[in-house]
Amino acid sequence: MTAMEELGARERAVLAMERRGFAGPGAKERAIREQLGLAPVRYYQLLNALLDDPRALAHDPVTVNRLRRVRDTRRDDR
Repeated sequence: MTAMEELGARERAVLAMERRGFAGPGAKERAIREQLGLAPVRYYQLLNALLDDPRALAHDPVTVNRLRRVRDTRRDDR
């Protein structure tokens, strides 16, 4: 991959956050604020955009495909 095709540090950090497990309510949102310096709403906006980014799929196909399945299931339930 060339530099133009790689994800930025923030995008990689968002995907890394999604690979982690969180214990208890609010733990993930707290980690998002403290570790990434983002409001949870902004975090989820970035994450949703990443799920449609081929660079994210190339970087972490297991996480991206899992999250796409979750997103698609939630859309179908609406």
